[in-house]
Amino acid sequence: MIAQTIFSLQGRTALITGASSGIGLHIAGVYARAGARVVLAARRHDRIEAAVDELRRSGHQASGVYLDVTQTDSISAAFDTVEQELGAPLDILFNNSGVLYSKSFLEQEEREISRIFDTNLKGAMLVAQQAARRMSAAGHGVIINIASTAGLRAGGSLSSYCASKAALIHLGNVMALELASKGIRVNTICPGNIETDMQASLKDFEKALIKRTPLRRFGKPEDLDGVALLLASDAGRYMTGTAIAVDGGQTLTWM
Repeated sequence: MIAQTIFSLQGRTALITGASSGIGLHIAGVYARAGARVVLAARRHDRIEAAVDELRRSGHQASGVYLDVTQTDSISAAFDTVEQELGAPLDILFNNSGVLYSKSFLEQEEREISRIFDTNLKGAMLVAQQAARRMSAAGHGVIINIASTAGLRAGGSLSSYCASKAALIHLGNVMALELASKGIRVNTICPGNIETDMQASLKDFEKALIKRTPLRRFGKPEDLDGVALLLASDAGRYMTGTAIAVDGGQTLTWM
């Protein structure tokens, strides 16, 4: 009973970016089942609408909004829409949008580098900035950035991705330092190899990656449930500025 209470998100509103698939879509369901009103945000609005319908049929409070994290106007419009529809600012931002290219450092093209940094770092920063401004006015809030173990260790053929996620981790630390006085907690989750559509792009390296993972398997989206609830709820109320790896021990051996 104590665990159910301390991890509850009852009465809170959470915006999840990159919520049309993968980790974002899964965590939207986790937060909804924990009692939150969830807003699923992504560019693929047809997928968002389907996910929202499914959550509503299950008795949860859910809505969707179009959001392109690389477009400032889209970010502002999404937050305005959410506040108008709900009549209140967000309590939780699950800042999850991201892209990945697997290509050697010498072969990566400028357009690919730009897209990775525009989405994984600049986009994440702009979304968090918009959320934090509104949370500051309310005097409270939680921001959870989704980085990667690739931001903690180097990975071959992932130069831009590793760099963008390392920068996001450090950005989260700076945000935590600056925003604590405004009642906003900021933490970062660093997933390892999680079975999602994005992970499929690393299929050629699957055997090698599993061999380097002490638990000898890739993670599943549900392996992130505990830490996602911990950081969003009162269970993590004294946590800010942390970067937590959820990777089956991969960062212990990944060279």
